[in-house]
Amino acid sequence: MKVKVKFFAILRERAGTGEITKEIREGSTVAELWEALQRDYSKLAPVDMRLLYAVNQAYVKADYVLKERDEVVFVPPVSGGS
Repeated sequence: MKVKVKFFAILRERAGTGEITKEIREGSTVAELWEALQRDYSKLAPVDMRLLYAVNQAYVKADYVLKERDEVVFVPPVSGGS
C-alpha cells in the first residue's frame, strides 16, 4: 500500500525533500514507517529527537496502524520565539 509522507524543518533538510510517496506493507505502524525511512534516507538515521506524528492531520502515537493513502507527517520539536 502507498502512503504520503511529509517532512518538516530539519527532517526536510536531511531527507532532501518535503514530501514523498512510500510503499509499505499493509498493517505497518508509524514507527515501522519511520524505521523504513531511516533506511531509505541515511541522514535521518541519526535523528534521536522526540518526534510528533500526525496522520491525516490528527496527532497519533507511534503504534498507529496506517491505511492506504494516509498522509503521514513527521514533526520535529520546534524552538524559537522571543
